Amino acid sequence: MGRLRWLRRIEELDPVADHEEIYRISAGYEFPWDYQRALELALFRTYCVPSISVLLDATGEFRDRPQRRYDDTALLMGELAAHGYDSPRGKEALRVINRMHGRYAIANDDMLYVLSTFVVTPLRWLDAFGWRPLHPHERIATVAHYRALGRRMGIRDMPGDEDGFAGLMDRYEAEHFAFTPGGREVADATLALLTTFPPFSALPAATVRRLTTCLMDPHLLTALRYAVPTRPERAAVRAGMRVRALVERHLPPRTEMISVDDLAGVRSYPGGFDLARLGTFG
Repeated sequence: MGRLRWLRRIEELDPVADHEEIYRISAGYEFPWDYQRALELALFRTYCVPSISVLLDATGEFRDRPQRRYDDTALLMGELAAHGYDSPRGKEALRVINRMHGRYAIANDDMLYVLSTFVVTPLRWLDAFGWRPLHPHERIATVAHYRALGRRMGIRDMPGDEDGFAGLMDRYEAEHFAFTPGGREVADATLALLTTFPPFSALPAATVRRLTTCLMDPHLLTALRYAVPTRPERAAVRAGMRVRALVERHLPPRTEMISVDDLAGVRSYPGGFDLARLGTFG
């Protein structure tokens, strides 16, 4: 069994009825680093939709306090993954999320698009860079996880499967991606934050920014007016990611879940955090 012990467990579970456990295993034991990086890139996609980027820029949260806002977002989503939506901590995290979003007039279409990036971006990342292929149960469980979250956030008209979410995301980006100064400012602040995360902080910041843009889709770079890396640069970064996956494939399976608050990039609450004070109410 060895390295595939968690995969064997996933195979035993029902991808819908047991989707919370499958998602927890996939994100917390099998691919924690990958999920974190993929969801970071998902943030940049939202900065390219003017109706979203204008709101993010107006609040000043991601621009002026990027570390705190990054941490709060990661911790709230992490609570849902680690403990489940209907646990006491999960319910408290949802109350904070819904209260925070309720302060603003956010269109259902924008909420639905952001949800689609959380579904699709990690799956595509893992298809390209995962140390093993995703099991079909993991793909179905990911959709079930975010559909359950979307229902609890009052999001309407959600697709029923991965293809539906992928089509929705791709169409929305084709129709709505555009440059805004505020979106670029928020993207710049987020990119600057990523350069401080270990182990990347050991490299020059300009190098980290270039490496990150090598992992972004060309149409995302165009919408942010970032320089598009050369083909050799993109190929080199992607080759490095595949080498990393090969190394990880030969590591022993994790015996303890990697939670969001274990990650070196989450730094705002060294003494612990109060769920009720996360978000814009902190």
